[in-house]
Amino acid sequence: MTTKTGTLYGIGVGPGDPELITLKALKVLQEVPHIFASCSTKNTYSLALSIVRCHLNGAGIEHLPFPMTKDPQVLASAWERNARRVLEVLATGRDAAFVTLGDPLTYSTFGYLLKTLKRLNPEVGIVTIPGITSYSAAAALTHIPLTEGEESFYLVSGALGAARLKEVIDKSDNIVILKTYRYFDEIYQVLADLDLLDRTTCISRCGLEGETIVENLRELKGRDLPYLSMIIIKKKGKGY
Repeated sequence: MTTKTGTLYGIGVGPGDPELITLKALKVLQEVPHIFASCSTKNTYSLALSIVRCHLNGAGIEHLPFPMTKDPQVLASAWERNARRVLEVLATGRDAAFVTLGDPLTYSTFGYLLKTLKRLNPEVGIVTIPGITSYSAAAALTHIPLTEGEESFYLVSGALGAARLKEVIDKSDNIVILKTYRYFDEIYQVLADLDLLDRTTCISRCGLEGETIVENLRELKGRDLPYLSMIIIKKKGKGY
């Protein structure tokens, strides 16, 4: 008798607050026997896992290590290795979950894992459960509407500096930049040159201990930002 292959659930656990998790995600987390969480190759810490630990119900936990590198060959090898490990677990007939910060398909490791799994086994069963994104939680925290009326907004990464900001600044009414911590000085200078400092808010560690909101970006000039930092730019002004 052939064993039925299990299903993988990609679960967005929200930005940090354990209460910002959907009922559907909570139900799956309390039922699946195996939970995967990504971590660095240097340690086994997973922020996503720490957020949901209080919701777990005896599931086995396994860390999938990913190297912090931009080398495409090293990354491809890591995705392949981890995807094959997930398939091994699913082949036993057990369901499993992969937990990730925010939403599983928004700047998430799960998106890469999903593509690799589908390439290795197009028939693999995958269910993606959306999660609250960090920027939607930050907007709620600061009472800043991301869009109003016919406005648009761009979501960009600051991982490579201010390059993407320069590309989209004339194309959108509002802009959210994630991953601003490493190149904040560069991003700050572009905002200053464009006279947008007074229309920008910085939110760090949203939903986590040490959460901060800074409305006057001049206070941050020359300072190091926490890893989980973002800025919201309202080109027409904050409106309050």
